[in-house]
Amino acid sequence: MTAENKKEKQWYYDNFELFEKSLNGDKELFTNALRNEALSKFRNIDFPSLKDEEWKYTNVNPILKNGFTPAKEINISAELKENIENKMFCGFGCHRLVFVNGIFSEELSALKPLPEGVIINSLRKTIKENPAVVREHFPSFSSDSNAFNLLNTIFSLDGLFVYLPKGKAVEMPVQVLYLNGNDNEMFLSSPKNFIAAEEGSRIDIIMNYAGISDNSYFSNIMTEVTAGKNAAVNIYKIQNENENSYHIEKVNAVQGESSLFNHYSISFGGSIVRNDINSSLNGENCECHYYGLYLGNNKQHIDNHTFVDHAKPNCMSNELYKGILDGNSRGVFNGKIMVRPDAQKTNAYQSNKTILLSDKAIIDTKPQLEIFADDVKCSHGATIGRLDETAYFYIRSRGVPAEFAKSMLIRAFANDVIESIKIQELKDKLNHMIFDHLHRVEIINQ
Repeated sequence: MTAENKKEKQWYYDNFELFEKSLNGDKELFTNALRNEALSKFRNIDFPSLKDEEWKYTNVNPILKNGFTPAKEINISAELKENIENKMFCGFGCHRLVFVNGIFSEELSALKPLPEGVIINSLRKTIKENPAVVREHFPSFSSDSNAFNLLNTIFSLDGLFVYLPKGKAVEMPVQVLYLNGNDNEMFLSSPKNFIAAEEGSRIDIIMNYAGISDNSYFSNIMTEVTAGKNAAVNIYKIQNENENSYHIEKVNAVQGESSLFNHYSISFGGSIVRNDINSSLNGENCECHYYGLYLGNNKQHIDNHTFVDHAKPNCMSNELYKGILDGNSRGVFNGKIMVRPDAQKTNAYQSNKTILLSDKAIIDTKPQLEIFADDVKCSHGATIGRLDETAYFYIRSRGVPAEFAKSMLIRAFANDVIESIKIQELKDKLNHMIFDHLHRVEIINQ
């Protein structure tokens, strides 16, 4: 361990002592033992570095050199209450949960009546009110693969908890708004989310990450998903935080027989962003789809790591990630598909395509296939390029102004990711956000 790494870790040790004193009644909860176990592991592990294969393109030192303070409950300002709708995706009915710096805000949330037995709530509140259901479904830290994951467990106070009993469907989307930032302190936000969908259940969840301060902060998230037999879970993650922020999320999904898991990842904001998404297809006839769109501007760094583990036969996965990079931004895509010996009749597809709008933009892409079965259909590929000059010339020759022509090509490039989104109002809003983020003239898809 380097001296610098020791210094960075000591900051969090020192803060843990203060954090633990603030736990009060939470010390008596069973999760506190898990917290201390994670702290013990944290002592013996370094933060990832460029020497680690999984982090070779992403330097996390800018995150570590900042002393982020574990988040605490803050008073909700009248201004935030009045402007909460501006942070939401609106125009459709939804259940609303709001977390401020990773801690649930009941006064900003609005849950509508739910089907019998369904739980959609704060993890912290559910642990206190219904510990049995949390104990039954709470993961055993399957995602604790690096120091950031352990840091989440050490400092996490809250997060989203969703439980769907057998055969239950939540018809309206659940929109979870994570508001992060503080004008006075640089906060560490550590939500731990858990979604358990039993046999035949169904849910759509929008995870909406936004900043409420220009001050630097660090969102360090862990999300666990279990989808039982014939269950369907759709997660739409939209990350639109400020450019002084840092964002790391580890997603682990485990799928049962004939289940469906769709994950949509749209990344706009953040100085350093790392999306780490993993699925284990642990039953026959599973289906898994990953759709990603990442838009970098200025000096942003956006890293997408995905892993699909085909453990059983007759399963299908499809992965499509697209990047649009401008300015001095840098993108990373590392996607891995594993087909195990028992996973015959697997269909697995992976594609990463990136457009560089600037001579200074960079992409590092590494699609991977590891196949240990012989009766499979698998493919993977990556392309890197600029806007199609022939198409651009053709559009311009029809009298279309230059900036409109470029916007039309950008919209066409992003189209198959955006069109895969099933909520029309969300799709329309994202179209607007693409051009706003890239400072381009907006083209509305008709």
